[in-house]
Amino acid sequence: MRRARWAALALAGLTALGITGCSSDGAPPGETHIGGEANLQLPDLGSVDFLGIPGSALLGLGLIVCALGLGFGLMTYTQLKRMPAHTAMREISELIYTTCKAYLKQQGRFLLVLWAFIAAIIVFYYLFLVGFGVGKTAIVIAFSLIGMAGSYGVAWYGIRVNTLANSRTAHAAIGGKPYPCHDIPLRSGMSIGMVLISVELAMMLIIMVFLPGEIAGACFIGFAIGESLGASALRIAGGIFTKIADIGADLMKIVFKIKEDDARNPGVIADCTGDNAGDSVGPSADGFETYGVTGVALITFILIGVPEVSMQVTLLVWLFVIRAAMVVASGISYFVNHAWTKARYGNADDMDFEAPLTTLVWITSAVCIATTFLTSILLIGNLDGGLWWKLSLIVSCGTLAGALIPELVKVFTSTSARHTQEVVISSNKGGPSLGILSGLVSGNFSSYWLGLAIAGLMAVAYGISTLGLGDIMLAPAVFAFGLVAFGFLGMGPVTIAVDSYGPVTDNAQSVFELSTVEEDPSAFDELSTEFGREPNFERAKYFLEANDGAGNTFKATAKPVLIGTAVVGATTMIFSIMMGLTDGLQNAEAVQNLSLLHAPFLLGLLVGGAVIYWFTGASIQAVTTGAYRAVEFIGANIKLDGVTRASEKDSSRVVQICTQYAQKGMFNIFLGVFFATLAFAFVEPYFFIGYLIAMALFGLYQAIFMANAGGAWDNAKKLVEVDLDAKGTALHDATIVGDTVGDPYKDTSSVALNPVIKFTTLFGLLAVELAVSLNAQGGQVVTWVLAAVFLVVSMYFVHRSFYGMRINADINEMEIERPSQAVALDA
Repeated sequence: MRRARWAALALAGLTALGITGCSSDGAPPGETHIGGEANLQLPDLGSVDFLGIPGSALLGLGLIVCALGLGFGLMTYTQLKRMPAHTAMREISELIYTTCKAYLKQQGRFLLVLWAFIAAIIVFYYLFLVGFGVGKTAIVIAFSLIGMAGSYGVAWYGIRVNTLANSRTAHAAIGGKPYPCHDIPLRSGMSIGMVLISVELAMMLIIMVFLPGEIAGACFIGFAIGESLGASALRIAGGIFTKIADIGADLMKIVFKIKEDDARNPGVIADCTGDNAGDSVGPSADGFETYGVTGVALITFILIGVPEVSMQVTLLVWLFVIRAAMVVASGISYFVNHAWTKARYGNADDMDFEAPLTTLVWITSAVCIATTFLTSILLIGNLDGGLWWKLSLIVSCGTLAGALIPELVKVFTSTSARHTQEVVISSNKGGPSLGILSGLVSGNFSSYWLGLAIAGLMAVAYGISTLGLGDIMLAPAVFAFGLVAFGFLGMGPVTIAVDSYGPVTDNAQSVFELSTVEEDPSAFDELSTEFGREPNFERAKYFLEANDGAGNTFKATAKPVLIGTAVVGATTMIFSIMMGLTDGLQNAEAVQNLSLLHAPFLLGLLVGGAVIYWFTGASIQAVTTGAYRAVEFIGANIKLDGVTRASEKDSSRVVQICTQYAQKGMFNIFLGVFFATLAFAFVEPYFFIGYLIAMALFGLYQAIFMANAGGAWDNAKKLVEVDLDAKGTALHDATIVGDTVGDPYKDTSSVALNPVIKFTTLFGLLAVELAVSLNAQGGQVVTWVLAAVFLVVSMYFVHRSFYGMRINADINEMEIERPSQAVALDA
């Protein structure tokens, strides 16, 4: 792997040198005809007053909201740390955290290698072609590092909080009441959500309020590219890691007929680490990047599409005050829901774990919508044409989607859903084959209904945008779509919280089993003294398993929200490319190229879909090979007699296998995407626009289909384990097989499509400008030659993502276990 890193750095340098060699000596100082979004200048935000306060001062007050959000997160972190947990459980959670730290450190070093590719392009483009000068180019580079560090930092915070909460949740379950099993994971999730959104918002407000307007565009572009790179790499690698471990551990249950999270299984610690690497690290970085990139897209649109400077200031200040107000609204909603849930379930002997999560989402949506209208009438209620209520309605379409989409997802993935029950019923008579087919049905149906819901809300937003928004901006429909994505993320802290609920509940169940407290007489006495009665371990396990089902459901609900945001937000970013290529939509001949009559545009649509399907296959291939190696190692080294736990050495080896194939798979996929973006941007700009649109649309449906099919298989297994109490049966084995198919569907390929689409679109802003500039300075032939070179390099990594990741076992040398009767017949 070290050789690959050095080769990557060399390749990054050669790429940049090759491009630079074809360029001129750079643009004369002061010329800004190229450079795109990095040349955008923020207007004086203090030039317009709101409620008697200059806009810049009002945005500065938003930093107080961010500080309160951080305070809430840190207070919750302290509370979690002080909560009781049995010593054995705390030791397991700390072991999981230690393993997670080792994984994240490796990922951090690897991120710097991948960042070298981006940095090389940024340096040579802005320094040599645009003529920014060393200082301004350094700003772009610095903020790309800050963005990447932001994604990496919130991911680190996420695993620390979750690995505190898992042992506390496991311990609380022994008390015999279900409410603490719900309260602790949700509290940790809100901590992550508030910290994540507050840090992201604070960074963007600092750029807007404290940095000079002439460098803000460069800061935002560098920041967005960096956080998108961090999220993409962490999502891809985390998704591969977690599913290698999950499949490796799950298949042992079938082979050796052992229980869930059996402490003797060396794959269980890796599985727990993977729960955090894939379901905590990935979503935290993804949510951070999604929130930031959507904001950058809207800022870019306003500066490009709104000609009047005072209106630019008005919309920018309104936008970010709304963001700050929604952070407060999310916090209020959480406390209201917390009080209601505690009053209803605090002393209950049983509870529906999904119910309070559903209530939280709907309360937050309602409060955020009310906050949007109230803030809008206060800030822009004096504008002509009722602009305040029109913009509020558009944003509310997205906020409503943030609550409606989870409801639709539950129809296809919840343990009580008929689609999930259909998976179980078909598996009972038809085994894993029919169970898998039923899961595919669920995924396909969900794509239809969710697609219609997203399109319907966007259509409403489009209709409102026709009511006079065209008088103040170009392409008001594009702005409306961007505001829908903005509304999706308005309740961001809660969306992240219910998503982070899942890895805690999953880990809590594992920590309980791995602690082996049931078999420790001294632990029994300690727990009896603490809780004032004999602990009922079976009851505790029931709560943890049922709560894990709720966690699975709500992990599934957050995925379409994030992918929907990526696709809707990508529309706004693609508009920026269109504006640059068509002279602000004023060049009629260029505008005509944005149609099916322009052959390169149509071809781009076809190629974009092809890349989505390659990405899906490449990410699953990395999981398949890694899981094969994990199963091979576990099967050869698992010890079931005379031991209570697997050795630390064997567990560490499984973690190493997961990390190895996660990084190898991520390396091939990232470089395939990176060079494909350069190649297709260099082919022809309108080809590239078609390519980006196709990636967004194909990616939307592929992600929804895979996420919800996987969610149905996952909860079908949970339904068999909890509701039917049928562990160890042939039905259980069939649903385990379905779950192992669904694992890379829901937690590797589908979730990684979101940051990959945004990274391609963001980096595409830079790549297409680079191509146009080189074409103008070096001629069409040179650009096409570079396109061909980049395409060959990309196809090399595409080829390597399968042939370099194969299991490499000879089919003729396989050892096949045959039934004894068949062996006798052969003899």
